[in-house]
Amino acid sequence: MNEDNEDEAEVGAVKKAKKRKRKKAKKSPAKSAQKRNRTLRIYPALSFEETLALSEAIHTYASGERVARLTLLKQMNVSPTSSSTQILITSSGKYGLTKGSYVAEHIELTELGRIATDKASPLKLKTQARFDLAIKGIKPFDVLYNRYRGKKLPSHDVMIDTLAEAKLEIADDKECIDTFVVNTKYLGLLQTIAGSETLIPIETLLEQLSDTAAEEIGESVFHAGILTDEVPASRVQTEWQKICFYITPIGDEGTEQRKHSDLFLSALIEPALKGFGLEVVRADKIGQPGMITSQILEHLLRAKLVIADLSFHNPNVFYEMAIRHFTKLPIIQICRKSDRLPFDVNQVRTIPIDTTDIYSLVPKLETHRSEIATVVRASLEGQAGSNPISIFFPGLSVQIPK
Repeated sequence: MNEDNEDEAEVGAVKKAKKRKRKKAKKSPAKSAQKRNRTLRIYPALSFEETLALSEAIHTYASGERVARLTLLKQMNVSPTSSSTQILITSSGKYGLTKGSYVAEHIELTELGRIATDKASPLKLKTQARFDLAIKGIKPFDVLYNRYRGKKLPSHDVMIDTLAEAKLEIADDKECIDTFVVNTKYLGLLQTIAGSETLIPIETLLEQLSDTAAEEIGESVFHAGILTDEVPASRVQTEWQKICFYITPIGDEGTEQRKHSDLFLSALIEPALKGFGLEVVRADKIGQPGMITSQILEHLLRAKLVIADLSFHNPNVFYEMAIRHFTKLPIIQICRKSDRLPFDVNQVRTIPIDTTDIYSLVPKLETHRSEIATVVRASLEGQAGSNPISIFFPGLSVQIPK
């Protein structure tokens, strides 16, 4: 190649480079803006208890050993491509329970994850491991714990200010705080002292435990079910996207059941759903004319979310809950702690509310709201919990007419 040709080639290369630079300059502002507007989630999308479903499955189906991801998910009866499965695996990884992403060939427990989920682990060792994973290992949770350990748990607004002072970029601070509160309660770190919900230090909790204790602190008698596939969006009509139907024992005016329902509605359900853009509807508040039975059925079949209060073992509530189960649409169960659930539904996650007396209930109202909000958030993100119908007849589908 002669000198003239070399010069021409160099000029051509420069022109191509400038052209590429101009194209890149046109794209970069939008990309930069997108990058600035996107805040990465620095905490898991699920609570620690919900995330344990994956670790427990590894123990159940693989004896706690490394296992092929697709084999494990098949045994769990969940779809490897559903968003609920991906969130479960991602959250488990963020907590440090497991290694392996939702596209990895294999999934395995971390050393700390093994200790935290192995039934043979000594109780104190297991509790410490769960604390390290569920609180200490998550930056915003660790900030809140260290700020309020040994103190009365403050309001959400105060905790939001604490996170802001820590200069943490959090996409949804309310969601973050809800998950933190739920995790601390699950671990046994939230205890009622002198009438207030107090965040006790992990050292105090460990001192309260016995290595030979038969019951584990933080293990709920209402076990969370295995996550099912996400609900197809086509099943829920647009006009029902803002409705949460609350099925509850209503009773006559002035009765214990009516007072109970009114209290739960105003002090727990409505505050917990604030910020989700959902209107809470109870059967006696339906303002449309017509048969009340048909209106209830329509709300059960079409509402975006249903919350079922199983307190008092009201037969109408169980009937309505069964109808909702057939749709496989999101439903959340709550119940008075004193009411023992029947076998058919006691394996489905239920939020227990201690109503023993006003001194037990009032200090825990904020905690119960966080518990409800956390489960609501998971349900609205496609993590509808399992129920007897979805477990034993996973292929069953119900066509709801438009």
